[in-house]
Amino acid sequence: MPITHRSFANLPEELAEVQVEIEQHALDYGLDFFPTIFELVDVDQLNAIAAMGGFPTRYPHWRFGMEYERLSKGYHYGLQKIYELVINNDPCYAYLLSSNHFADHKLVMAHVYGHCDFFKCNQWFSQTDRKMIDQMANHGNRIRRYMNRFGVSEVENFIDACLSIEDLIDIHSPFIQRSRSEDRYKFRAHTDEESTEAVDGGDFRLPAKSYMDNFINPRKKDSDEDETPRPARAIPVPDEPTKDVMLFLLQYAPLRPWQLDVLSMLRDEAYYFAPQGQTKIMNEGWATYWHSTIMTRHGLHASEVINYADHTSGTLASSPTRLNPYKLGLELLRDIEDRWNRGCFGQDYDDCDDYVQRQNWNTDVGLGRDKIFEVRQIHNDLTFIDEFFTLDFCRRYKMFQFGYNDSTEYYEIESREFPKVKQQLLFSLTNMGRPEIFVSDGNYKNRGEMLLTHRHHGVELKMDYARDTLTNLFNLWKRPVHIHTILDDQEVMLSWDGTHHECVKLES
Repeated sequence: MPITHRSFANLPEELAEVQVEIEQHALDYGLDFFPTIFELVDVDQLNAIAAMGGFPTRYPHWRFGMEYERLSKGYHYGLQKIYELVINNDPCYAYLLSSNHFADHKLVMAHVYGHCDFFKCNQWFSQTDRKMIDQMANHGNRIRRYMNRFGVSEVENFIDACLSIEDLIDIHSPFIQRSRSEDRYKFRAHTDEESTEAVDGGDFRLPAKSYMDNFINPRKKDSDEDETPRPARAIPVPDEPTKDVMLFLLQYAPLRPWQLDVLSMLRDEAYYFAPQGQTKIMNEGWATYWHSTIMTRHGLHASEVINYADHTSGTLASSPTRLNPYKLGLELLRDIEDRWNRGCFGQDYDDCDDYVQRQNWNTDVGLGRDKIFEVRQIHNDLTFIDEFFTLDFCRRYKMFQFGYNDSTEYYEIESREFPKVKQQLLFSLTNMGRPEIFVSDGNYKNRGEMLLTHRHHGVELKMDYARDTLTNLFNLWKRPVHIHTILDDQEVMLSWDGTHHECVKLES
């Protein structure tokens, strides 16, 4: 029997027919994706779902309400509008805005199938949880139980502290074994794989996955396990700086079991969302490439051309203050396809220094479509730009480096030189544009204090962010926290001991 990729959910008959049509076009072009379920929702529902990162069953938290208010105001004031929302899951879930025009629904479906193909086939998503909708629901239920038991404020304040360090993970660790194989988290009393065994004086424990364990093997009601911090343990000095700060806290921080459970959930979610930050340009460019291809060749009727053109022009519009990932990703993919169709690669092409000959180069090898599928599979934004952002491309699209001028208080063009333009672009994508922070010592000064190191690449830490993060780390570590960084070309140590912040200049 043929594999079906679609589910019609609550779609009207005419949209269900469009889904069948668009999906078939996507399959004919060689896209590969999980079964895709479209849900038709109104603007308030879409804003609420988007505020929670696409997962309507997430844990309760004030930041989701704040994000909903921001999205709602942006929509009602005409400043922004969410056309589509798609979730990396198996099956993929996507949301259609009910107030969209019929042509927009077709465009969004074609765009979604591009995203779904990217989620399934790009290697940087290969280690993500494909049942994250179920996992998010389990996270939400567990956190709600903790809120009922320990109070909303206490749990929410702890979540606030954890969220302030959700960027302090090692985004490459899913593909690299950094240390010897160990249990995933040390705070669990029993592993997922263990067999039935006697515990608690003769009670038997059934084997269960971590997120189902509390349902299958409930604790005794008089247990105070969740309220007692785990015993202190020796904290080693890492053999080399450890980038996964959240994991270090899970292994050594003197937290209660419920706090460790919450921290582990937020760390899992941080790793789930990380590939989306690593592939924003490629992912949006890929989806835009395919919605443009499918719509212009198959999906448009004469009455829909103006609406489609208006929507697409808005999506690809350039901004004087920020990079448009849709535009850059799309144009780079088209450039790659064109170059590999004409044979503009390899030693002969690279050695050619005749401008006219290079512009007219064409060996008709026709490898463009195969090449962009290869690129889609193995690259992230950083390697994508490093490999395919060329001098010719930079000149063709008149790209430039810009920066803030303190004297005029405006952002201005600083340079049009290709090396500087590319360097700034690569710099903004390194570690997703976030500072690289490492745990250098968990027993600094032999007093159990935490020492962090900022691997400085030219941009200094924002002091207000740094102070707030140190404060939250202190709340998690329960001991003074320090970070070694550079300010104004001077090595300094920022510290928080629970009462006041300190900035000490270090001797060179």
